[in-house]
Amino acid sequence: MYRRRNGNSDPHQVMPVSRPAPPRALDNAERSAVLEVLHSERFVDTAPAEVHAILMDEGCCPASIRTMYRLLAAKGDARERRNQLRHPQYTKPELLATKPNQVWSWDITKLLGPVKWSYFQLYVILDIFSRYVVGWMVAPRETTCLAERLIEETCSKEGIEPDQLTIHADRGTSMTSKGVAFLLADLGITKTHSRPHVSDDNPYSESQFKTLKYRPDFPDRFGSIEDAREFCKAFFSWYNLQHRHSGIAMLTQDGVHQGREQQVLARRKEVLAAAYAAHPERFVRHAPRPASLPKAVWINKPEAAQPTQQLSQQSTVTAVAKSMVAPAVQATTQAQ
Repeated sequence: MYRRRNGNSDPHQVMPVSRPAPPRALDNAERSAVLEVLHSERFVDTAPAEVHAILMDEGCCPASIRTMYRLLAAKGDARERRNQLRHPQYTKPELLATKPNQVWSWDITKLLGPVKWSYFQLYVILDIFSRYVVGWMVAPRETTCLAERLIEETCSKEGIEPDQLTIHADRGTSMTSKGVAFLLADLGITKTHSRPHVSDDNPYSESQFKTLKYRPDFPDRFGSIEDAREFCKAFFSWYNLQHRHSGIAMLTQDGVHQGREQQVLARRKEVLAAAYAAHPERFVRHAPRPASLPKAVWINKPEAAQPTQQLSQQSTVTAVAKSMVAPAVQATTQAQ
């Protein structure tokens, strides 16, 4: 309002305010001298804090560390200046599964043994679409031969055909070994790996390990490898057959992996419809609907793969918001 009174037609335009230079600021010659020192061959790959310390040791202090950073930022040079190794850029794995036995994720975790510094190795292969554990093994050590044996037996049990499956893993020694790579090549299976030092490129295996180790009956230590195998046998039987997973519409992993999810969801729909018919007043907005099974499961979903439904919903929300704001603006204009 005040801008319009002062003759500014655009209410959103901010009038520039001229500020005098503070008396403590460096003049142009001093700024040029500091930049010349920072860009010199001696200090071109040295951090401003180190430059400041070296110049003080030589009896000179042309500017503070913050001023050096400010001058570099004004020139677009405020970036990593130290001469150090540049790590290569690894491609982010982007994997899509629309049905079981398309993408598997596998990993190895440690189970504490009976005494300190003793461990048992738990190998787990997981289908990321159904969250079904297709293969597991408890071994006294981590070796390439055991990993090859587990993968080969699991693929045979699931009837995997060439060019059907992708197996994803982190960059452990067994996962990146030549023996496993040759085996997957012979079976016609594509392999992918997580990026180095990235913790969320293998989320489904890590989540499954948390479910395992946060069970109330999970022991602090296992007395022997037989104890570990007996516990894992009972756990994976419960996990595959009884556990309702929140990522697959609270269905069991075995039901989704075997393709029985539609029958279960249809039964749930009938139950909810009967509940709504008996007491419709208890449901305020609409009749209850069972959760639907996701049609696609991603590891690192790309931005271009965002569903069009979400975009249409955003457009609808925007249109509703505009329709709500327009009457308010019109009423305000009439009041003025």
